[in-house]
Amino acid sequence: MDHLAILKKKWLEKILSGEKTIESRWYKQRRTPYQKIAKGDIIYFKESGKPVTTKATVQEALFFDALTEEKLKDILQTYGKQIGMTFDAIPSLLNKSYCTLVVLQNVEKIDSFTINKKGFGNMAAWITVEDIDQIKK
Repeated sequence: MDHLAILKKKWLEKILSGEKTIESRWYKQRRTPYQKIAKGDIIYFKESGKPVTTKATVQEALFFDALTEEKLKDILQTYGKQIGMTFDAIPSLLNKSYCTLVVLQNVEKIDSFTINKKGFGNMAAWITVEDIDQIKK
């Protein structure tokens, strides 16, 4: 499977520098990539409003549900540095029920390309497709 992750410039820069080695997604309801991403999948990254510029391979995917304050603390204690989050994020995560952590490997810049999100919603921040060519413009 191929995935498109849309994120803010600062997070993409941290992934490229190697400072951020885990991409995290936190949701109130089950949404992709929860349980829809696996080792060996490819993630393409783009900054919001910009073309796709980066790709990585999934080394491991971890899933957490029924999040409580205690579980959030455990996740951030174990993975916070690699995610780029501290305990300061807990108040904003208390209303989330699902967490996906994606351990990244082989992060690389690629020739940029644009995508067509039609059918996925304007606010989609993560898209899962069989092949990235399905959404390339």
